[in-house]
Amino acid sequence: MTVLGNLGRWLGNGRSVWKKLKYKALLLLAALVTVLSGVGWGAIAQDYPQPFEPLPPRAFQEIRGVWVTTNDMDVLRDSYLLHSAVAQLARLNFNTIYSVVWNSGYVLYPSPVAQRAGIQPFVQRGLNGQDMLADLINAAHREGVLAIPWFEFGFMAPPMSELTTLHPDWLTRRYDGGYTSLSAAGEVNWLNPFHPEVQQFITDLVLEVVTRYDVDGIQFDDHTSLPVEFGYDPYTIALYQQETEQPPPANPRDPAWMRWRADKLTAFMTQLHGAVKARKPNIIFSVSPNPYDTAYDAFLQDWLAWVRQGLVDELLVQVYRSDIQSFMDHISRPEIREAQQLIPTGAGILTGLRNRPMPMRMVQAKVQAARSRGLGFSFFFYESLWDIAPEPPEERQTIFQAMFQNPAVRDRVAIAQPPAPSPPPDDLPPVLPPLSEELPPVPPPRAEELPVPPSPPADWLTYPQ
Repeated sequence: MTVLGNLGRWLGNGRSVWKKLKYKALLLLAALVTVLSGVGWGAIAQDYPQPFEPLPPRAFQEIRGVWVTTNDMDVLRDSYLLHSAVAQLARLNFNTIYSVVWNSGYVLYPSPVAQRAGIQPFVQRGLNGQDMLADLINAAHREGVLAIPWFEFGFMAPPMSELTTLHPDWLTRRYDGGYTSLSAAGEVNWLNPFHPEVQQFITDLVLEVVTRYDVDGIQFDDHTSLPVEFGYDPYTIALYQQETEQPPPANPRDPAWMRWRADKLTAFMTQLHGAVKARKPNIIFSVSPNPYDTAYDAFLQDWLAWVRQGLVDELLVQVYRSDIQSFMDHISRPEIREAQQLIPTGAGILTGLRNRPMPMRMVQAKVQAARSRGLGFSFFFYESLWDIAPEPPEERQTIFQAMFQNPAVRDRVAIAQPPAPSPPPDDLPPVLPPLSEELPPVPPPRAEELPVPPSPPADWLTYPQ
């Protein structure tokens, strides 16, 4: 009877026992992975909080992405290195590559749009004359990985680029008349996102990529925006006066003035989204902004409105924080929880910079924190995954393999069907008609077609804010 009584009591407390066993099993698994990777578990447990609660249900496949930037030009330009890199990412069960195509006022692919605009006297090609974007897309699709080109610079352009030199009327200003601001990319000008010709130019570049290449999506980041200090150019002043019958406030942070400009940005994104979906309805319209407070207060980027209006198929918030508690605070915010109920949502995780390598234990902690909240992730940037790092590449790759033990295959058509977007305001100046001609698909690259361009200048090396 005593044995049976003990068994009954054990079964009666089965739920409690299961919780204890599950908790110990998770501890043991985490410790085993850490020991195998050569990183002390005690250091991780002491330095970073480790949430062990069960993962919430997921409506979407986990995003496991990486940004390929102009820092990675050695890989992008060398076809052998590129295909090897993509194959390695696929072996480690990454599922998405965000490759830069618009940086420093130039495109990184052969562009009839840029040539017609006269802004690019050279063509960026690989070491053997290949189209680098087409090469990356082919490599990614061969490995079952999504390829999503990334318009990194958005409305930014360097002061000495052909774009700003040939089109000074496209630039916006601060109240004091200044044209430039300091960013992680150095001193930059800002194209006026409300000017019809600027909107047309950006739209044409985007549609060119969507039409000519077999892309799985298109991505816009924190630079598809406008710093709050800007908007005092003649075009915007006249437009504001026409609509409100008063000049813009001298205070750039006047709430009504901020809202007016943010709404204009949202109206442009509505039009751009419609143009992209008209060409290819099933590709992913991806946005990678700053956390919402910074995005709106500093850059007039109301990405939460974009999500609510159905303009975004995928959200990756850049949470480049140096400590785990700040990271966890940002990914727990209500706007992120709201977004992840509608679309695949993830956190941008910094894996290191050239002058600031990131310990792998910090990367692990952030991945675990994101997963515990049902979020995916993308890493900035490719070379810092394991080549620019405090640990040997093999050790970091082993840890990534342990974190991504099972494949997470994504399909560009397997995205949420968002609510119908709201129509743009009637008073918005119309964007010029979209690029009308149907551009031909990209032909197979020929090495003799164009000479190999020189390496990009040092100021192309950009880092997150």
